Formats: sequence, C-alpha cells, structure tokens
Amino acid sequence: MRILASLLTPCQSGGPAFLTLMRRASSGTMQIKVPLNFWGGRRVELSDVTGLEPVYEPATGRVLCQLQSCKAGQVDEAVKSACSAYAVWRKTAGMERARVMLEAARLIEKRREEIAEVEVVNNGKSITEARLDVDSARLCIEYFAGLATNLSGQHVQLPGGSFAYTRREPLGVCVGIGAWNYPFQIAAWKSAPAIACGNSMVFKPSPVTPVSAVLLAEIYAQAGAPEGLLNVVQGAQETGTLLCHHPSVAKVSFTGSVPTGKKIMEMASKGVKPVTLELGGKSPLIIFEDSDLENAVRGALMANFLSQGQVCSNGTRVFVHRKVLPQFVTEVVRRTKAIQIGDPLLEETRMGALVSRPHLDKVLGYVEQAKKEGARVLCGGELFTPADTKLKNGYYMTPCVLDNCKDDMTCVREEIFGPVMSILTFDTEEEVLQRANDTTMGLAAGVFTKDIQRAHRVIENLQAGSCFINNYNITPVEVPFGGFKTSGIGRENGQVTIEFYSQMKTVVVEMGDVDSLF
Repeated sequence: MRILASLLTPCQSGGPAFLTLMRRASSGTMQIKVPLNFWGGRRVELSDVTGLEPVYEPATGRVLCQLQSCKAGQVDEAVKSACSAYAVWRKTAGMERARVMLEAARLIEKRREEIAEVEVVNNGKSITEARLDVDSARLCIEYFAGLATNLSGQHVQLPGGSFAYTRREPLGVCVGIGAWNYPFQIAAWKSAPAIACGNSMVFKPSPVTPVSAVLLAEIYAQAGAPEGLLNVVQGAQETGTLLCHHPSVAKVSFTGSVPTGKKIMEMASKGVKPVTLELGGKSPLIIFEDSDLENAVRGALMANFLSQGQVCSNGTRVFVHRKVLPQFVTEVVRRTKAIQIGDPLLEETRMGALVSRPHLDKVLGYVEQAKKEGARVLCGGELFTPADTKLKNGYYMTPCVLDNCKDDMTCVREEIFGPVMSILTFDTEEEVLQRANDTTMGLAAGVFTKDIQRAHRVIENLQAGSCFINNYNITPVEVPFGGFKTSGIGRENGQVTIEFYSQMKTVVVEMGDVDSLF
C-alpha cells in the first residue's frame, strides 16, 4: 500500500494546530502532521488548540486525526480571503477561468490514485468507488471550464433604435457545505460552477470526513488560481452557522439531511441569500413484470449498495411486480450474499466500512426495528468482522435485503442511509405510482420495463427530480441533479447550474431623447 507522504505535506513539528493522519501500510502505521484548514493560498495552523474532536478511520476504527473547528475569527479570515480573490477573479475572461480549471482537472487526473486512497481512508468506501468519485470531480471541473467560456447575455431591440441587454454576473463569495458520503466529489461539484461563473468559495467539509477537501483547494492554487479562490474551513454546526450568517457571503450550497437543510434555508433567509439544497431521499425503484430481470437485479444492487448504501439518491423502496417477485428475490439475495466485504483499500473489495460507529449502530437499529414491525430479513443486516485483525474495530455490516415490507413500516418511510434494501410487491401501474409518490421526499426514482411508452408515462408521473429508465444511480456531470419536495432546491451539474451561481443584470440603453410625463 502506498504511503501518502507525497500527497500530505507535513507541517513544522510542534505546531499547535496540526492534525495527525494515520495510514495503514505494509511497514506499519505512519503518522503525518497536516493542518486541514486552507485560506490565503496555503494550509493554516490554528493557534487555539481547545475543542479538539477525534476523527476516525472507518476501516479500522482508529483515530485518524484530531479536528479543530474554526471559530468566528478564522471564519472571517477565510471569507476575507475569498473576498480578495473574488475582486480579481470576477474580472477575468472566461478563457482565463477555463485555463485554470482545466489545469486543475489535469492535476487531479495525475494524482488520481493518491486522492482516491485518501478518500478511502477518509470515508471507508472501496478504492474502486473512490477512483470513480475522483473521476467525477475531474469531469465536473472540465465540464464547467467549457461553460465558463460561453457565459453570455441577451440583446433586445427596442423602439427608436434603443435597445436593452442582459449581463450574467457572479454572485460573490459562495459557501459550500459538504456531506460525508462523497467528500472530494462534492467539493468539486460545488466549487466548479461557482468558480466558472466568477465567484470564489469557502467550503466546509463534514467534520466526519475532513481530510480530502483541502487537497482540492491546493490543486486549484497549484493550477494558477488567485489566493483565496477556494478556501476550506473545518468544523461542525457552529462553523456552518457562522458561514451562513456572515454578511459577506452571497450564497449557500448545502448537501446533507432534510432537517439540516431546513435550518440552513432559514439562516440564509435572514440575509435573503439564495440557497442550493441537495437533501435526503427515500426513492422508489419500480420493477415491472416485463423487465429484463438481469438488468433489473443489477439496477437494484446499484440502487442500494453503492458506498455501503450511504447515497442520498438510493432507490431503497424496491417495488417488484408480483409476477416476477420470486425470481427477482432469489437472484437479488444470491448476489447480495456474494458481495465482498472487507479492507476498502483492496481491489477485490466491493463494500467497505460505514462512515462511523454511531451511524453503523443507527443502521443496524433500523434493521431491528424492521423485524419488530414484521419485515423479514432475507440476508445480512448484521455486524461483520473482517478476517484481517487490523480491521477488527472497523464499522462493517453485511448488506441487508428485507421483504414482507409494508408502506407504513419505518424502514419504508425513513431514510436509513445504509446497505438496506426494502422489497415491496405491487399489482398495477396506478397502484404503484400512488405508493411510490407517497413520501415527503422526491430526490430520485427509477423504472425497469421493456415497454417504452409505459416507461415514459410512469416517469412523467413520478414526483422526483432525478429519474432513471432501465438503470439507476447514473450521474453524468452534463445533466442536472437534484430533487423535488423536501429533497431540495436548485440543481447541481448540467448547464442550468450556471443560473444558480450567477445573477442577471438588465441594462436599458436610450438612443434618443427622454420621453417624460413631467
């Protein structure tokens, strides 16, 4: 296994605000001291060493680092750094922005394996998935680099030779608040459109997974971005609150839970700041009787077990037509039992560790609650201890398939955010549509059928923002991603995202005399 010394630059020994990264290696454990806050174009050691919180490596349960939250003074420093960068960056041409962004993408590609390994240690997901996350981050930056060169307004001819035009202008300093399930990717998904539009950003990672966002900030700086274009502040709720209320912040973009999203929306409303919210989901996946069963099974597994089931768009309510239920269940259970669980740094691993001990306990609690309410466990739903003794304290569980589920069960109503699939049976299209839409959330939905008319008809009537036909959890950066109802506001990725990181100015030009009523 690689040692990450080339990726994580040590700070000077004895610095008061460093964090310690512990990395498994063939030669044992290596410690590298690195500050994880970043503004003014550099990593920043904080002088205040109080209030340290441990961050754990999910695969082993060992302490990965000691995290220190930024207080009001540090948040203000980071925002001031972003303001300084914005003053310069907003005046750059689209081609100049694109040049920096494309160089950042090139650096990410060059360091793909290193960044992916950090993400594995940071989050617990398999190295295979982590590489794909790094690729998604790079592709997002490349995509918005292209859009940066095409930002334009509109010309409108008015009577008498007068005219009007519109200008698409940046907002200012944007705040990004990330989730712990895709730390590096989310940092890219939020920063790329903001930077393409001429904004700067202060990004706060989840305190559960604080390690990788600073790498992206360094990469932007190495690519030629002005100091302060992307800043990283570490912390939990207090730090996020300071960012949302800061008078110099123009916009907040958040990925996370519905309750937290509502609080952020309320805080942003005090300053009438626009928000982008990508929140939770309890998404339906509908398997009709004419589906290609092989692809339907593959789709259901992808809809439930990516990133140990810790994906907001997961199709965890799997509605299966009664006629194909036995075949579907048999094959899903067989393949679920075959999922390789273990060290996420190994190539053969397909399911790593859940992100934290409290979260693991919460997911296992949902399984127990499902059994009490009458659901039947077909496989999984138990603690798992890998054979490697170094992993004995990691946060592992076996992927779970539940059947005999009813619409009013807790496992069907609430977002579990773990590797738990709930199978429900249906008989008619009208029935399943009503049941699929019976949720306060609407992030995603999917349908498997060979009937193309039915596919489009069902998708039209599903109340969800990101929908899939004969596939699931496919998120190309070229198309918008986001939800309906309480699953969020605004979109990430796709051309429309430019509208959420810019503002429109109208200019009316009079070419004659003023026609006054006075």
